[in-house]
Amino acid sequence: MAAQCIIPAVVQKISLYEPISLAEMDGVKLMNRVDAKFLVPLKMLPALLEELRPYYRLLEIDGHRMCEYETLYFDTPDLRFYHDHQAGRLNRYKIRQRRYVHTNTFYTEVKFKNNKRRTIKTRIPNVTLTDETLSLETKAFLREQTPFDPAALTPVLWVDYTRLTLVSRTTAERLTLDLNLSFRNDTDHKNYEQIVVAEVKQDSLRHSHFVDLMKKYHLRQGSLSKYCLGVISLDKTIKHNRFKEKLKYLSKITARAAVPVENSLYSV
Repeated sequence: MAAQCIIPAVVQKISLYEPISLAEMDGVKLMNRVDAKFLVPLKMLPALLEELRPYYRLLEIDGHRMCEYETLYFDTPDLRFYHDHQAGRLNRYKIRQRRYVHTNTFYTEVKFKNNKRRTIKTRIPNVTLTDETLSLETKAFLREQTPFDPAALTPVLWVDYTRLTLVSRTTAERLTLDLNLSFRNDTDHKNYEQIVVAEVKQDSLRHSHFVDLMKKYHLRQGSLSKYCLGVISLDKTIKHNRFKEKLKYLSKITARAAVPVENSLYSV
């Protein structure tokens, strides 16, 4: 994992949340859902957490409210999954293996964005993460869930981060806040310590207190996934027309990271 950049105010704010256990959260798995992503400056997070606290509980696992994730993404040799997203195609896939560090559990996961813009997630448990040979069970799962030959897939990107998971008190909604993003492959690495990737996940489109806050602070929704951001960050030559505006926005967040919050209008 990359070195962590957690400001003390974030630690203080999350300590005030009412916790929710993993078992309690099972009722809000949202494996078939609609979702929306936002890029948020890290320095805004304490204020957002304060405003969100009346409406959400915070996942706690064995006393941990910040949970570490390690993820290995697979793609075809020509990066079909990346280019499908970059081109805005629906009925597209992402394939990954993930370690949930605090529970030391491993899964192979498939995410499918269908032509109704719903995200459908399926997964099976694994013994470990591997960047070598996939197990027979994993290969069978991938053949069942995708149209791709597992033999044609290759590991292309590691993504590590720290996650806060908020669960709505009143609706089927989860909000994930990913900090300390770290991307790496065999030749390079890139860290983003000053941004938070926020994602709202719901069973159907409905009111969200978090989305209300994003509108209040003029933070715009976007479709730049962590996988696509990592690919672009480690390969400056790859086509990324669809993401240019979001990358400019990311650059503004990074450039403004040194500006004290009290002197910032929040809008970037």
